[in-house]
Amino acid sequence: MPEYLITFNDEWVPHHTEEQIRAKSEAVRPVIDEMLAEGVLIFSNGGLDRDTTLCSVETVDGKAVFTDGPFVETKEHLGGFAAVEVPDDATARYWAGRLATALDWPQEVHRFRGPGADRAGYLGKQ
Repeated sequence: MPEYLITFNDEWVPHHTEEQIRAKSEAVRPVIDEMLAEGVLIFSNGGLDRDTTLCSVETVDGKAVFTDGPFVETKEHLGGFAAVEVPDDATARYWAGRLATALDWPQEVHRFRGPGADRAGYLGKQ
């Protein structure tokens, strides 16, 4: 079954107080619970922003070089996501719409090109 990534960019969301963030968490909880009950949710986390960035890493002469900053300038920064496994694009759109409505901010849907590797499946192949 196809896997999709439903995301929102931090820049799409206006600044929220801690109280507003808690209210958004409460508003989206029923959607997440429904996704779990339907068996479509692989993983979700909305706790990303500029402050959560640990480092950047690039390859230099075949070795990983880690930098604590400054980071690449970008207009978009991932704010959160939900990875879902659903039968088709229409169902992925449905869940993205439910998230957008519950959170009241835009979502973007990406279809993965093929199946990914999860911890259990990957470790089982070794």
